[in-house]
Amino acid sequence: MKKINYIHLSLTEREKISILRAQGIAVRQIGKALNRDPSTISRELTRNAPPVHKGYYLGHKAHQRATERKSNAHQRQRLKNNAIRQHVEAKLKTEWSPELIAGRIALECPGLSISHEAIYQYIYTEHHELVQYLPRAHKRRQKRGHSRRHRKPHIPHRVSIDNRPHYIEKRTQIGHWELDTVVSRQSKAALLVSVERKTRFTALAKLDGKTAQATKNSIVDRLLSFPPRLRRTLTYDNGSENTEHETVNQLLGTKSYFCNPYHSWEKATVENTIGLIRRFFPKKTDFAKVDTSDIKYVEYWLNNRPRKCLKYFTPLEILVKECCT
Repeated sequence: MKKINYIHLSLTEREKISILRAQGIAVRQIGKALNRDPSTISRELTRNAPPVHKGYYLGHKAHQRATERKSNAHQRQRLKNNAIRQHVEAKLKTEWSPELIAGRIALECPGLSISHEAIYQYIYTEHHELVQYLPRAHKRRQKRGHSRRHRKPHIPHRVSIDNRPHYIEKRTQIGHWELDTVVSRQSKAALLVSVERKTRFTALAKLDGKTAQATKNSIVDRLLSFPPRLRRTLTYDNGSENTEHETVNQLLGTKSYFCNPYHSWEKATVENTIGLIRRFFPKKTDFAKVDTSDIKYVEYWLNNRPRKCLKYFTPLEILVKECCT
């Protein structure tokens, strides 16, 4: 039996249907005039009629409805699994990034899996109210592959995190730090966050500006007081404020590694810590107006807060224990 290829009605055909319908022409006669099956005309009048069947069938309006329906048909629903959806939304509201959620879901909910890209699409296409819980909370999502700022390598002698020794990932040795900055849109001031991977011990420092010089000075100032065995490696993102990493290594005796571009989950420890810091310094906080004593209080709170991942010990207790062994 020969297969008949169906061709959707064009805008011109819909305009003709509108005119003939307004003249009181029967469906069969309209079909004959357009060389279309009567069922096609009948279906068109039913599917693309005005909402709640009010008003006249207008060709251009009907074509618009048909085009939108066709476009929406190609957009599959994200996170169809109710358990995954509830888990993702709950974690987003605790300020976990989509990368953290996707990376942890198999551990927290065995049998479930999701990609961070699916979470981003779920938020931006279906539940825009969840954007506020994203790390950057951009109202509009930049296109995938967008180069943003740096088109060429701008960090001298950059070593990728892919080349970092695998034992560091296991957190069996102390002295490996992750660093990031919390910026303020209200001023140039920022907050430098340094977190030791094994103990989760956190050191905070206020930056008057997110510059390479200021970042270098703050890192050295905060970490130089620790003994050498607590200063082994530093893992950064690819921000231009980290271009002085070689000088930092010379002064601290450390080695530096850098996450892959836009792979913030590769330094999840500091990202999670920043989520905790946001409880005290929410987005739009002007760090220029934040007193140093307030920053010291948050640092104290972080280091004396029990952690489940530390079997409910505090980062400070684990650090002291490591230093004494």
